[in-house]
Amino acid sequence: MRRLLLPGFCTIAALAVLIALGTWQIERMHWKRAVLADIAAAEARPGVDLPDQPPPFLKVRAAGLLRFDLAALYGAEGRERRSGPVMGAQLLVPLERANGTMVLVMLGWVPGLPAERLPREGSVEGYVRPPEPAGAFAAKDDPVGRRFYSLDPAAIGPALGMPKVAPFVIVALGAPQEGQPEPARTLPRPSDNHLSYAITWYGLAAGLVGVFFFFARKVLRA
Repeated sequence: MRRLLLPGFCTIAALAVLIALGTWQIERMHWKRAVLADIAAAEARPGVDLPDQPPPFLKVRAAGLLRFDLAALYGAEGRERRSGPVMGAQLLVPLERANGTMVLVMLGWVPGLPAERLPREGSVEGYVRPPEPAGAFAAKDDPVGRRFYSLDPAAIGPALGMPKVAPFVIVALGAPQEGQPEPARTLPRPSDNHLSYAITWYGLAAGLVGVFFFFARKVLRA
């Protein structure tokens, strides 16, 4: 029996950790599903008037002068078309509001900068996306060609001739229309893999119990 004391103690300790991890993932699953329910409810409601300091991912609406003369492209993304795959990017257009503030709006995916580059009045409904400054491995921006790979309004604004621009981006929501940028269709949602993680931890706990059972039986028979 003494030969089982140390292995038994280690097994109990490891079992407690595995069960705790599985239980934590179950708790995270319930929390994540509540978050997803809140996102779905917010998505169904109309956007609120854009406040001065909106929280990230708030659904908002804003109107003003869409400055297509200052349009730029963000990122690189391929889409499948009838003719085959097409490489494009997200269209960034500054929105000049009545109070004089400038906000970058991501109108949606396009195969390239639009031919029409005249400012026009318009409105947009979408969600607030926080800035994403350039990382160590990000592609280099091309301000002359108006193509950016880091979503950083503080860098994009001055490059387009706007010294002051809101520190966030509005991502347009809507249904795609022929010949128009393809906007986002939904608010971003975090992944929900917690149930599979919980099953993995609980499965490891069950496997550990099985291993110890066969080990103990072998020791006791010796």
